Amino acid sequence: MMQSTTQNHVIVHTDTDADASNHHDQNQINNNEDNDVDVDDSSQREQQQQQQQEVTHILQLIASTGNFWHDWDKLKSMLSFQLKQVLSEYAEAKMTSEEQYASLGESYSELVNKLDEALSSFIEGPPFTLQRVCEILLDAKSIYPNLSKLALALEKNLLVTSTLTISADPYPQTVVQEQADQENASEEQKQEPDNAAQNGIEPVVADKDEVMVEADVDDDMKVDTEAIEDINKSSETDSEPNANSA
Repeated sequence: MMQSTTQNHVIVHTDTDADASNHHDQNQINNNEDNDVDVDDSSQREQQQQQQQEVTHILQLIASTGNFWHDWDKLKSMLSFQLKQVLSEYAEAKMTSEEQYASLGESYSELVNKLDEALSSFIEGPPFTLQRVCEILLDAKSIYPNLSKLALALEKNLLVTSTLTISADPYPQTVVQEQADQENASEEQKQEPDNAAQNGIEPVVADKDEVMVEADVDDDMKVDTEAIEDINKSSETDSEPNANSA
């Protein structure tokens, strides 16, 4: 009896070790999967940022020249991507369905699909209003304060029939580079005041009181000069009768 009890105890202990080992392995697998998910998310975000930069540069080029150089199907995908991105930044996109109908007269998803379908209806080439469409999509929030006005503007520019043909001119690489340089320069200008403040250097700004003092000094100098001239003239006048009497 004693021997049988000991054997059973050993068997139970072995099963417990196996369960602990399996649990450790499963935790390790879960950790590896979480790490893989983090890497995938980071890679996806980086890819989206690169895509956004590419789309922005191409739309800026079209907005500044009025021409396009890319395959229309590819360009149409870029415009569709930018369109949905811009629309999603408005507050109406996060409203309830009832609020959307009250504000837009339709749901947000219906509005997006309507505008995207209007864009997709151009088969042979982009609408002749392409330049204006790009200008709107690049700076929508500063031009149109709410989604309904933006939607009307886009719809107006997409409800046309005439189209553009792809440009035969050389692709203006310099324009894209200049735009990138301007963006970098503006970013550096924004950072310069912050860097100066961090280094303990305050920007030199002329004080209004100092300017007024300088102005007063100039006025006093003019008054003194005029007084000196008057004295000189007076002395010359006084000397003339003396000279005649002599």
